Amino acid sequence: MAIRNLSLGSLVVNRANDRHGELENETAAIAWLFKEREQHMRNLAKDIVDRKEIYELPLVSPENGKFVVFDGNRRVTCLKLLEDPRRAPTVELQEFFREERSRWTAGFPKSIQCQVEADRDRIDEILFRRHTGSQSGVGQSTWDDRMKATFVARTGKGNGPSIADEIEQRLAGANLLPSRRKVPRSTLNRLLSAEPFRNRVGISMKGGRFEFTHDETATLGALARIASDLATREVVLGHLWDVDGKEAYLNRLESEGVLPGPHHAIVAAVRDTPKQVKAKPTARAVPTIRSTLIPPKDFGLTWPGRLQRHHQIWEELQFHLDLRKHPNAVSVLLRVLIELALENYITSAKVPVQDKDKLAVRLEKVGQHLLAEGQINSKQMDVLRKFKQGDKLVSADTLNRYVHSPNFAPSPEHLSSMWDSLADVIVLCLKT
Repeated sequence: MAIRNLSLGSLVVNRANDRHGELENETAAIAWLFKEREQHMRNLAKDIVDRKEIYELPLVSPENGKFVVFDGNRRVTCLKLLEDPRRAPTVELQEFFREERSRWTAGFPKSIQCQVEADRDRIDEILFRRHTGSQSGVGQSTWDDRMKATFVARTGKGNGPSIADEIEQRLAGANLLPSRRKVPRSTLNRLLSAEPFRNRVGISMKGGRFEFTHDETATLGALARIASDLATREVVLGHLWDVDGKEAYLNRLESEGVLPGPHHAIVAAVRDTPKQVKAKPTARAVPTIRSTLIPPKDFGLTWPGRLQRHHQIWEELQFHLDLRKHPNAVSVLLRVLIELALENYITSAKVPVQDKDKLAVRLEKVGQHLLAEGQINSKQMDVLRKFKQGDKLVSADTLNRYVHSPNFAPSPEHLSSMWDSLADVIVLCLKT
């Protein structure tokens, strides 16, 4: 394998691309791409102009003094038409590429890096691994929906509006943007990649719509500080690479009094002001069927790497284990999740416990700490205190019997009741 800088003029769009089979020439191959994938090609061209680069090297092979493209034909085509819009197959596309080229303010590249392979058999082996599926792990493994969601949550990259763009517009309107340096948008998107992080600074992007969840003036002040830190490189991408890094930075801002506080919160009804809709009477209410222990809703959790096992257990209880089919497995995992969540809070908040303290005692001590911090109320604390009483359904004794007793079978209703009683505390322990 060789990586070489090759001029755009030396690259030939493959007339025998496997997308379409053999065509007459390069012009026909370019026309096919726009006939079958016009919107994709337009989107790709816009992205290349926005980023001023392509992220994957085209795979090419020498032929008659030129280099035929075997992988990356769409990227190369966009660059060729940006270089010479007259080569676009229609008048409308020619005008489109002229407009996009006018947005390329810096010097347009005359050459790009390519992976050069002379051996066609080797090229076929590379293409086979890239484009024909995972082949039991030999080829490229595609991401499922959850993997894609994890990537978006980590990076802030997705098909929706850019949170960085939305913030810049509002800071510019308030004359709060850093004056000398640009804010690195990719770093800002990464920091505010998930709702829990956005909510801490006083904003939301639920439903793809930007809105303030806290007082606008206080929130803009916090966003201005963040923009300044990123623009001056006081905080860089390496500081915000993972969940722990993001939380550490936001915790520092909170300790300095930069972030908006609870007294700045905007009441949801004031923000949304939905139209009043009269409920239509129905013959009878249809209850919601609960198939898993943890309801499939967003609990506002972020998952740092140190909580990997906690996350796995959570997902099994929320998405995979049917409550009625697997009550024994659910009961054991619930017990484990409670213990791990408590241990996380005890370690993070430095709650004083002793090694000999059993689960019920640890839960009560954590509850007292949460009550002192204003995270739970006295009614919730009463539930935690009663956890030590063996005659209660929601108790440590019940959990122990689920795990150890050969005669005490867990029921879906009892498990659901236990989760509903302890859910708020478990979530708070996992958020710390």
